[in-house]
Formats: sequence, structure tokens, C-alpha cells
Amino acid sequence: MPAVSKGDGMRGLAVFISDIRNCKSKEAEIKRINKELANIRSKFKGDKALDGYSKKKYVCKLLFIFLLGHDIDFGHMEAVNLLSSNKYTEKQIGYLFISVLVNSNSELIRLINNAIKNDLSSRNPTFMCLALHCIANVGSREMAEAFASEIPRILVAGDTMDSVKQSAALCLLRLYKTSPDLVLMGEWTSRVVHLLNDQHMGVVTAAISLITCLSQKNPDEFKTCVSLAVSRLSRIVSSASTDLQDYTYYFVPAPWLSCKLLRLLQCYPPPEDGAVKGRLVECLETILNKAQEPPKSKKVQHSNAKNAILFEAISLIIHYDSEPNLLVRACNQLGQFLQHRETNLRYLALESMCTLASSEFSHEAVKTHIETVINALKTERDVSVRQRAADLLYAMCDRSNAKQIVAEMLSYLETADYSIREEMVLKVAILAEKYAVDYSWYVDTILNLIRIAGDYVSEEVWYRVIQIVINRDDVQGYAAKTVFEALQAPACHENMVKVGGYILGEFGNLIAGDPRSSPLVQFNLLHSKFHLCSVPTRALLLSAYIKFINLFPETKATIQEVLRCDSQIRNSDVELQQRAVEYLKLSSIASTDVLATVLEEMPPFPERESSILAKLKKKKGPGAVSVTDLEDSKREGGELNGGSDRGPDSGAMAASNASTPSPSADLLGIRSAAPIGAAPTSAGSLLVDVFSEAGPAAPSAAVNDDGFLRDLEPTETSDSLLVEGSGDSDSAPPSEDPATLLSEADELLNKFVCKNNGVLFENQLLQIGIKSEYRQNLGRMYLFYGNKTSVQFASFTTTVSCPGELQSHLNVQTKPVEPLVEGGAQIQQVLNIECLTDFSEAPLLNIKFRYGGALQNLSLKLPVTINKFFQPTEMTSHDFFQRWKQLSLPQQEAQKIFKANHSMDTEVLKAKLLGLGTALLDDVDPNPENYVCAGVIQTKGQQVGCLLRLEPNGQAQMYRLTLRCSKDSVSMRLCELLAQQF
Repeated sequence: MPAVSKGDGMRGLAVFISDIRNCKSKEAEIKRINKELANIRSKFKGDKALDGYSKKKYVCKLLFIFLLGHDIDFGHMEAVNLLSSNKYTEKQIGYLFISVLVNSNSELIRLINNAIKNDLSSRNPTFMCLALHCIANVGSREMAEAFASEIPRILVAGDTMDSVKQSAALCLLRLYKTSPDLVLMGEWTSRVVHLLNDQHMGVVTAAISLITCLSQKNPDEFKTCVSLAVSRLSRIVSSASTDLQDYTYYFVPAPWLSCKLLRLLQCYPPPEDGAVKGRLVECLETILNKAQEPPKSKKVQHSNAKNAILFEAISLIIHYDSEPNLLVRACNQLGQFLQHRETNLRYLALESMCTLASSEFSHEAVKTHIETVINALKTERDVSVRQRAADLLYAMCDRSNAKQIVAEMLSYLETADYSIREEMVLKVAILAEKYAVDYSWYVDTILNLIRIAGDYVSEEVWYRVIQIVINRDDVQGYAAKTVFEALQAPACHENMVKVGGYILGEFGNLIAGDPRSSPLVQFNLLHSKFHLCSVPTRALLLSAYIKFINLFPETKATIQEVLRCDSQIRNSDVELQQRAVEYLKLSSIASTDVLATVLEEMPPFPERESSILAKLKKKKGPGAVSVTDLEDSKREGGELNGGSDRGPDSGAMAASNASTPSPSADLLGIRSAAPIGAAPTSAGSLLVDVFSEAGPAAPSAAVNDDGFLRDLEPTETSDSLLVEGSGDSDSAPPSEDPATLLSEADELLNKFVCKNNGVLFENQLLQIGIKSEYRQNLGRMYLFYGNKTSVQFASFTTTVSCPGELQSHLNVQTKPVEPLVEGGAQIQQVLNIECLTDFSEAPLLNIKFRYGGALQNLSLKLPVTINKFFQPTEMTSHDFFQRWKQLSLPQQEAQKIFKANHSMDTEVLKAKLLGLGTALLDDVDPNPENYVCAGVIQTKGQQVGCLLRLEPNGQAQMYRLTLRCSKDSVSMRLCELLAQQF
């Protein structure tokens, strides 16, 4: 870099910065800044031409003011003028200002591009580097369009300076990451790859970052880099620390380059060339050998550099998974780190051994460290290290050690951190299921799991244990006895009550011979928990009671009395009321034979992948289940769930029940989402996963669902279709081409977050109006389709679909519209909406019709957002802040600071917050300018409490929005939606 002359000190800038730092208050700082801005503006507009030094000084002051958080709306042209200067310091300040303050839509971008082109075409390496740095810092698509074809030429040119090559490689990498479609290597590919042979190590280090990124996207084009990378790695590994003096870091030669080379090789399979592969194996052995050597320095930098290369080499060994000797050596090396005094090394060792455990060559070697890992789980002070230890125990588990590992994980679960309990519960459940030989042990484990961590046992877990118990005849009696004993505990978790209600309702007769568990004792035990349970669990217990009438006729009078009491048949919850009335009537009028048919034992469930595995697979991090794990689960756990012993009789029984579902079965909710017709819950996707295949084409909404919708549903829509998944109606014609979602679909959706009525979409042919109303977890939406032309629309069809997981979170019922829409006419469509659980995506509305013979096909998002199901909640200041403190877990809070998109008018803000659906609470926040709201989101299975705090800053035109909800996914979604409304 050129030396800075004495005159470049910019004393005026130093004085200004000193004045700012000496300001005693914010007002004084703003006053000083405004004075300086006025002075700079007068200088720029003055008649006297400024010299380069003065321009540079004033531009620097503007840059400093901007970095303090103030808006700068002038000085851009002066900064562009500095680019034409021949002085390094002036050109540098010009590029710096442009990189920070000029956006890609600026009118000056053409002038800037011309100045950059001039510097790139000059032979001055300093100016070329400045230009390349500016391109990389801005990194816009416009920059990529202008220079993507020029930079590769500079990179591979023979006369380009090494420093310029480094800058060009990193600049090209930046443009490729932002606009990969514009950076086409083509003819430059082989020459870029051969930069790995460059004599300058800095060029190689920069080039390998670019090549690695390109290889990940286009591995075949860059596969020639493998041999060159191995050759370069071999030279570095075999060199002494004195051979690469300029690139030796604490006695470790070129550690950053070594790590990058090893990472590049992980983009490809093992080399096919025997000589190249042998050389690479030799390199890896050398790295492992050096790890055993005594350290050449006691400095932490030396060990960090050495271990970075070692762990990257182990990652490559694991990636190849073809050298048993190297895998075992890597495992032994990691085993030494498990007891290292450095926490980071213990963490990395556990993380790498998780991956090694999945290899057939090193699995046994990993298992030898089980005691060390168990000790780490118990004694580590850092929660992240404990979590990795739990992950490793999960990964090394097999039939030989399953009981020991599950017992240790259950023991740890009692004191485990709240942040990892849910994942621990899933892993224990999977291991118990996957490696269960004795099914009584499996039942004991899951019930113990519910006892220890009931709040973290998701519905996937208890659904799964019920599925397995029903499919295994040999475990049903033991399960009934065990769950009966578990329910006798004074404090019993609700999930235990659910499992107990289901299993005793199905198999209570297997233990009824013992006077200690007679039918009335079983019923009284279950009913003693009834009043402490939530609505879904009470609904399940009512279904268990009607099952008891079939299993134990002597309990009929007692149970009928319970069903007949006002707290049941006059219950405020419509689901409980409906069940009580229907079950009471059924038990009164049906004969014994009819009852036995209607309430027969559940048939075995069909074989399918465990939904617990599917849930754990969604978890991030090294503990997540891989595809291999899933395949192993299917292979090794094939006999589970009745797989091995399930004879043709049980299969025929399932088929029989599936092919001829009786109306009575539907009445009892057998075909509804939850077991024994349990009340709907928040895990709709799981219910479909575990139970839906018992009957082909079983409707997702059972009779009780219709009961929920009936009071909103007009009589003319009684034959409406339930739209799920594809959402195709019978009358819809085959789709010629799927419509592309409108580019403005998200913008149209955001318009309706805080309002329910208006024009959703309009073009020259069609206008779509919308009017909607919501109550608790139900909603009704009216869509009005208006033909704006004088020509008839033919084959007019609409389809509502819930993409992906949304179909298990939202039920939408609709009816096909009239296929003909006359010119100037308008037709109406009614949609009934039911929120099953919280969701983030919106349903899609696809409209197809023919206008003048041409097919019109458009798709947009329906404005159904989670806030539509808000019920406002009034609170005092004390209650609000008490609840605010209770929702203190990090994942329960979502916060966003953003610039105001609209006018900060008080009345408008209040109207939007009320339109959101919450209650706007007055005189609650100590700051009267802040807004606080409270509400409860009503879904079919649960209620989610939400508190909102909006803090406007009129002076800065900024907002801080904070949301705290009892469910973290709701906090994040509401924060995203609301940040665009203000």
C-alpha cells in the first residue's frame, strides 16, 4: 500500500470526532452534527472549487456521521468524483463511501461502474484492488451483470499481480454467491483450477475458496481439482515449518490452506486413481501421526491450528468411510480428547464420534468409550457438551447396550436442561422402540418417560406406544396392568391419563379378574383424574367410558349417571357435550350385540415408519437422525409393532374394518384423527401419520368436526368438499399447466393481516373481493368473483389447497362455483375454515377459466393468517407484567427493530392493533407512548396466549416490536407478519 503523506492526516476530521466524543448529551451531539452538515453542504454548493483533499475530508465526515446512525442525503456525487483521483487516499475514501452508502438502485451507478472499469483496465495494482473490493462489498446483481465476465479474465491473466489475483478470486466468489446464474466460468474453468499450482500461497488460499464453492454446485466440471488438491496438501503436510516461513503459524505450516484443501476434498468421493488415493491416505496418516507428537509450543494458538487440521482430516476420513484403519485410528484419537481439559476439544470430539458411530468399520471402536461418554453426560458443566454426549450415546446404541444407554438417559433426564429435554425424550422413545426385544421393557420405559418428563412427551410418543400395544397381543395384558398401577400415583401427568384411558378402554378386561383392578375400580380410578384434565383428554376418557359399558355391563348404570349429569350433557364445550349426549343415547337404546359391534376392539394398525423418527429428523444439528438411521430403523425394528407375528387373521380384520366402515364407528370418532375418537389435538399431522391408513379415504373431519363447523355453515353448503392436500374437487377439469404463484401474492396477503374485507386481487379481466369473519378457531370467508369484461368466462373453476404440512394444520371446506360467469356478472363462493393447530403458510387459491378461447390460470394466497384466530383478552397492568415475566424463556420471545414503513399516526396504529384481533390495553405500560396488547389464539387442540408490546420512536422513525407467546413458532410468525404492517 502506498505510504500516506503527512498532509493526509485530515486534522479537521480529527477535531470533529473529538467534538462529538466530548458532547455531554444526545441533543448536543445532534446540534454539532447539524452544524457540520450545514457547513459541508455550503462547501459543496459554493462557487469555489474544492481540491481533492477537502473533498476527501468532507466525505469522510459524512461517512462518520452516517456510521453514528444519521441519514445522509447528499455528498454522493463528490464521492464519485474522488474515484477519478490519482491519489490513493482520495480514491480509497471514494470507494469506501460508495461501498457503504450507495445502493444498487442509485442513479449514480452508471458513473460508478465506469470509474470501476477504468481502474480495472489500468495497470495499477493498487487501484485494481480498490475497484475489486468495491465490487465485492456492494455485491449487487447490477455489479455482477457489469463485471462477471471481466473478473475471470483478470484472475487467470499471466501478467496480473498476485495481490490482484487474490482480490479477483474473492470478488468472484462474492458475485457467485449472490448471482450464480451470471457467473459462468466456461472456458476459464481449467485455468482457475490450475491456480492450485500457483507459486504464491496467498493466491492458492484465495482461489481454493472460490473453487470449493464452484465444486459444490458443479462437481463434474471441477473434478480435476482433486489431484491438484492432493498434490498441494502432500507438499504442505510433508514440509517442515521452516519451508513455508511466511505461511507458518506457530510451527504449523499453512493451517488455513490445509483446512480448505481438506474441505474441498470432501466435495468428492475417494479418488479413483490408485496413486492419488495412496498419496492422500499417506497425507491423512501423517496428520494423525503429528497429532500424537509432543507439542512444539505451549501457546494455545499452536494447539488450535494443529487440532483444526486434525478435525478436518477426520471429517474427510468419515466422509470417505472406506479406510477401516484410518477410521479406527481417528476414533482412538478422538477418544483421547474426550477427557481433555479443553471444553471445545471435548465438544468437537463428541460431535465427530457421533458421525463415526454410523460407520460399520468404527462403530465397535466408538462403543469402547461408552463409560467415558456416560460420565460426560453426568458431570459436564457445559450444556452443549452434555447434549453432544447424549447425541453420541444415541448414535452408538445397538442391541447389546440398548438397556444400559436408555437407563442412563432416563436417569439424566430427571435433571436435564429444559432446552434439550424434548429431544432427549424423542431419542429415548426411539431407542426403546428400535431395540426392544422384551416388549414389557418397552412399555415400562415409555411410562417411566411420561412420569419423569411428561411435559416434554409429545403426542407422537404416546400415540406410538398405543399403536404398538394394540399390534402386540402378548403385551396387552402387561400394559393394562402397568398403566393401572401408574395411574394410582397421587400426581399423575395428563399424558399418562391419556395412555391409561386408551389402554384400559381397550384391554381393561384382561386385568378385571383381580379384585384390586375390578371394572368399577378401573372406572373410579380414571374418573378421579377427569376433572383435572384438559378438554381433549376428557373427550378421550368419555370414549373410554362408553368402551367400559361394552367390556363391563355391570358398570353401565354408574357410567350413565356420569354421562347424564349436567356437567357433561350441558357442558360449555360443544365437543364434550356432543359426546356425552351421543354416548348416553347409544348406551340406552342399543342392544348388547349392537354395542359389541360398534365398540369392538381396535384392529391392528398398518405397518409404517415411526412418526417419532420423522419428528426427530426435523431437528437440527449432529443429533438429527440421518437417512441411514431411518433405514436401519425399518430393517432392525421390523418385528416391532406386530411385524413378525402379525398373522393373516389380524390383517384380514384390519382389511375388513377398512373396507366396510360402519356409521356407528364414525359416530364414535374411530375414523377421526385421535385414538378412540379423542378430541382434536394440536398434532394433526401426527394423527394422520399414525392412524389414517386404518381405512381408505377416511375423512379428516369426523362427525364431531362437522359439529364444530355446523353452526357457521349455511345450509346450502352442506355438501361441501373438504379440501386437503391437492384440494381438487370432483368437478374441476384436469389441469393443463400449474399456475405460477403471483409475484405480488405475499404483498396481497400482507394487506389483509389487520383487516378482513376488501379487494384481494384485480386485473383487466377479473376482480376478487373478500369478506371474512372469525370466531374462536372457526372462520367463514366469502369470495366474490367479478367478470369485468362483456365476454362470458367459460369453464370457471376454483381450487383451494393447503400445501405441505398446512393440510394437517388447517381444514378448509368449499363448494365448486358455477362454471359460467356472464359478462359484468359476479358470483359468490363460501369457505369454512377450521384452525387445527398453529401454522405459518397460507392456503393457495387457484383460479382457471377460459376467456375468448384462451386459458387463464392464476394462483394467489388466501389471506388466512394465524392472528385471525385471536380472541382479545383484557388484563390489568399487574396481570400483564406478571404474565410477561412468566413467558421468559428465550424461545418464547420474538423481537424485531425496524424502520417505519408508514406514517406513525396514533389512530392508525390503534386501528391496526385492534384489527389484529387482540385487546388493546390502556394505562398498562409505564411509557404512555407504547402500545400493549393481549390475546389468545384459539386452535382446535390448544390455546396459545400472546402478549404484544410495540414501542415507537417518532424521532428516529423506528419501532421495536416484542412478542411473547406460550408457543415459540407463534411468536416468530406473528413478529414476521406485524413488522410489515407499521
